[in-house]
Amino acid sequence: MEERINSSIAFNIRRINTKKLLVIFGFLLFLSGLPSVTLASSLTISPSAGTFTVGSTFDVSIFLNTKDQLVNAVNVSLSFPTDKLQIVSPSVGQSIIGIWTTSPTYNNQLGTINFQGVMPRGINVSSGLVSRISFRVKSVGLAMVRFLDNSKVLLHDGAGTDVLEQKVNGIFNLVLPPPAGPLVISETHPDQSLWYANPNISLRWAPNAKVEDYSYVLNENPIDVLDNISEGLKTSVIYKNVADGIYYFHIKAMNNDSWGGNTDFAVRIDTTPPAEFPLEIIPTSRTIRKQPVVQFASTDTGSGISHYELRIIPLKPEKDLADQPIFIEVQSPYIIAPPLELGTYDIIVRAYDLAGNYRESVKRLKIISQIFQIIPGQGLEIRNVWLIPWLWFWSGLALLFVLLGWGSWRVRQWYQRSDLKRTQKKLPSHLQKQFEELKKYQERYKGKMLLFLIFFLLGTIFFPSQQVLAQQVDLTPPLITTISRNISNEEIFYLGGETDNYQVEVIIYVQNLQSGETFSETVTSDKQGDWFYRHNTFLAAGNYRLWVQSKIADQVSPPSPQIEIKVEKTAFQFGVSRISYEIFYQGLIIVLLFPLLGLIGYIIFYGYHGRKKHLQFLKEMREVEESIRRGFAVLRRDIQAELDYERKTRPEKSFTPEEKLREAQTLKDLEEIERSIGKEVLDVWETERQD
Repeated sequence: MEERINSSIAFNIRRINTKKLLVIFGFLLFLSGLPSVTLASSLTISPSAGTFTVGSTFDVSIFLNTKDQLVNAVNVSLSFPTDKLQIVSPSVGQSIIGIWTTSPTYNNQLGTINFQGVMPRGINVSSGLVSRISFRVKSVGLAMVRFLDNSKVLLHDGAGTDVLEQKVNGIFNLVLPPPAGPLVISETHPDQSLWYANPNISLRWAPNAKVEDYSYVLNENPIDVLDNISEGLKTSVIYKNVADGIYYFHIKAMNNDSWGGNTDFAVRIDTTPPAEFPLEIIPTSRTIRKQPVVQFASTDTGSGISHYELRIIPLKPEKDLADQPIFIEVQSPYIIAPPLELGTYDIIVRAYDLAGNYRESVKRLKIISQIFQIIPGQGLEIRNVWLIPWLWFWSGLALLFVLLGWGSWRVRQWYQRSDLKRTQKKLPSHLQKQFEELKKYQERYKGKMLLFLIFFLLGTIFFPSQQVLAQQVDLTPPLITTISRNISNEEIFYLGGETDNYQVEVIIYVQNLQSGETFSETVTSDKQGDWFYRHNTFLAAGNYRLWVQSKIADQVSPPSPQIEIKVEKTAFQFGVSRISYEIFYQGLIIVLLFPLLGLIGYIIFYGYHGRKKHLQFLKEMREVEESIRRGFAVLRRDIQAELDYERKTRPEKSFTPEEKLREAQTLKDLEEIERSIGKEVLDVWETERQD
């Protein structure tokens, strides 16, 4: 019993060990099947951040981390902003590079620097110095020194595998030196790092009773050495209508007959809006897609582009804009969401620069569902690709109606003539002539001939074609920035703009230049001073003049400059009802479609039946022609038999001259009969006669 227990324990131990071995073996197999992982190297700019003053120099170092790998070549390419930084010199005194394959080269105009070197035996470092670079600060702002895409770190594997994955760039804040002279502030341009759209600069500095004179200047040099010419003791200065750009105000004070240090104050001015730019709607501005894509891009030579804002304005009165924001910030390309309903919209995009100036671009968008789209004033568009002008369309329609009418008349005349000939049993002219000749020969020779009854059928080819029938107040007038100039009397009118203050009432006046009637509406600007008005009904066709005024309490601003717009007529007005040209054209085309289909059906009906009768007529004519030929053949056989009989029964000398003349006439008639019969029929009858 004890041996059995020991044996069982030993067996279980062996089974457990076997399972463990299998698990370990499977795990090792799994690890061996995993792809090998190559650690990536990195390049770093150190320091990667910092603040430096204009006119000073600072050094950055480039370090390599091989991540426990052996590398043997490095290619480093860097870029930097040329308006803010300038390379003094790169340093290659201390470096892990063994051999420089290309000497360090830099270009202060393009803003690039490049290093290329190898380590023949390879190197494995965690913080290896590649090179140092000395920069001089030229102007204020943020400057990025970054690695370009062609930077590489190559493995020492004989294949030159690039293992560079991580690149740490450097971002530096460049500022003016701390003031060594009077403390300067600006009410118009308070923040030296921001751009402003105000061309008038107001500067003030703290007064000091001990100061005897001030010397100052405004120029484009970040650091300047002032002259010792006194500008007086006033503590403020205003520069008006300054051109766009970055300017620096330098000032120093005299105390105890000695000039002190400089204070430098930066002013950034950009009064020019971004460049004009087009809006591109994909696939097209007239599309069946309810979520088209809007693409846009602008540039700004001054402060640079800050952001874009977009607004979608429906041009139908049933659309409610109460809950919609005036503009939303977007990026290009922008997919319109939520999906739009069928209708017409104005897409407005504003491009803002860093100074707050903006440029506006407007594009008309139509969401349609028809394969055929009527464009008032232009023509008929097919699948957003082909546009048929109205002149061509109506000319083609009229021509098609004329052709179909003429074709119908010809088919009808043909059908009637065919039916008349069949009723009268009238033979064609060539068969009638042969028939008369046959009768003449029968009368002459008294022969027996086989005559057949001739039937008549007529058909013709039909032509299936298509047919296509000022007050003196402190308030300034509002600024109008957005207006729907190109609209029709089936599209909603809107306009918008800005006010100097927020929560200001804006009175909008619209005057009809034909009738002289004027109406006004009032809206309120929002917290940013933006205002927007959208008319709730359609304007009648005609010319209009509009202007706006601001109102706060009882104060009203002078009227703004007047703007004239034109509302095109693209809809009929019947009292309170309206029918657009598009619907009218669609209805007219549908109405003309019915007579068009009727004419086509008429031509098809009579053409079909006419063709049937024509085919039957051709068959009967072939039978008649064959019968006439057989009649001539019988006649020839009888005449030939009569001649043979006469020649056998009477000697040739016994014929009288009259009989010889008649024999000659008979032989001539036989020749004509043979020509009328035809060779094939004659051969058949000759064979029958010989048999």
